[in-house]
Amino acid sequence: PHPDEVGIVQLLDVYSKIVGASMTKNNANNPNSASTSQSGFNPSVVVIDSDDLAAQPRQSMQDLCSDLVIPYRDSMLRWEPGPHQCDGPWAKWWYHDVWESNGWDIDDDDDTANNTGIHHPRTQKYRTVPPSLLPALRMSTPSYTFLQTLTTSHRQRAFATPPTGKLYEDPRNEHVFVFVGTPSDPSNGKRNRGRILPRDMAAISPFDSSVQGGDATWEGIRVYNGRIFHLHRHLNRLFRSAKALGFENLHAREEIVDAIFRVLAANGMRDGAHMRLTLTRGEKATSSMNPNFNVYGTTLIILPEWKPTEGATTYDNTKGVSLITAGTCRRSPPSTLDNKIHHNNMIQNILPKIQANLAGAADAIMLDVEGFVSETNATNLFLVRCDSGQGEEMEVNVAVEEDCVRNAVLVTPSADHCLPGITRDTVLLLAKELGMQIEVRRVSLSEFYCADEVFTTGTMGELTPVTMIDGRKIGDLKRGPVTSLLQKTYKKAVETRLDW
Repeated sequence: PHPDEVGIVQLLDVYSKIVGASMTKNNANNPNSASTSQSGFNPSVVVIDSDDLAAQPRQSMQDLCSDLVIPYRDSMLRWEPGPHQCDGPWAKWWYHDVWESNGWDIDDDDDTANNTGIHHPRTQKYRTVPPSLLPALRMSTPSYTFLQTLTTSHRQRAFATPPTGKLYEDPRNEHVFVFVGTPSDPSNGKRNRGRILPRDMAAISPFDSSVQGGDATWEGIRVYNGRIFHLHRHLNRLFRSAKALGFENLHAREEIVDAIFRVLAANGMRDGAHMRLTLTRGEKATSSMNPNFNVYGTTLIILPEWKPTEGATTYDNTKGVSLITAGTCRRSPPSTLDNKIHHNNMIQNILPKIQANLAGAADAIMLDVEGFVSETNATNLFLVRCDSGQGEEMEVNVAVEEDCVRNAVLVTPSADHCLPGITRDTVLLLAKELGMQIEVRRVSLSEFYCADEVFTTGTMGELTPVTMIDGRKIGDLKRGPVTSLLQKTYKKAVETRLDW
């Protein structure tokens, strides 16, 4: 078809005229008003997806009438057979069944029955797409995707409600911008093809290695007061993991840093934000596990979100959390899969997390193959042992904190079977500066059961007290003085250690 025959052109023209008229009217009535709501939805534009209409005619028409504030009538589900003036340019390809029918195939006595087709006997058809239609399809798809995001069915597409009780803990996350792109190649003049896109329009190829085999490495990074905490340490680990995985044709470090700041600027993020930075082996020329078919360079994905260190999607750093011990998965040794490679093969983390969810716990403790504690499915672990016997029921004040520093021993599992986290390293450094005794060694589960305090560390939630493990009370079921002191010290470091 000719470009002018592609229905999307007319649809965009209609959309533009409606939005333009709405903006003109709103500006005339109130110069300070916005033509769209805070969520980005323009109430003056009502869009219905034809696939929704075909699947559920009555419900779709009722929803449409509700959006248009007009009464619904069953007669809207019927029409006269044959071509119509309003059919549109695609009719001669797709409307043959419609022209032979006189309405939707609906059982008037049952709204859920037979709501799948037009009113005449027919069978499902599977069509081959003619090559001549590919240009029109490529032209139409981006605009169709955009218009689809404006439909009621898109806004109500969730099958379940998250534990937070709402889709987005921070409503700004519904419309965050993300970055997706491939690297530049100075040797042949190829430029970086990265783009910043709204989250519901961002995508990677199904041929990408992260989709084909979880073949990627990632980092979680936090933004505090206009600064990215430990950015270069995170990038160092990202590139070490990529090297260990044998990635080729990588993004340059400068490209990644530039992309990070571009997407943060696009979102207006300077504080209270967390980024998931993913570098995949890239898109393949054909579906295969063989890296030799990765010919397009790595794929960089930067997903920033407004996410507080304490919240419904992270942890409670005041009251603390409970943990269980994972019963199904063990942390693998380097001879099986080295956990120092920060890879995207996360099934070893997801299965214990499911177990924790079912048990009503925040996370699951992961043991190594010999039964020693390694980490949790998401964070590193620390325990505090008060050798003097003090610090169990004392209020946190300066004198008590000094006493805890003198008498407490901070213990964390060695990194033989876990990722040595950057927050973990930061806590070890701060504890050393505070004069605490530190032990980094293999730690048994019973030592955690008997600990005076336990806490987890991670970029997402910082330091989180643990008050219960496998139903056993830790300390007096509340945040301990050493954990509290380290939390305060960490917060101060975030604010003042500009070299970090």
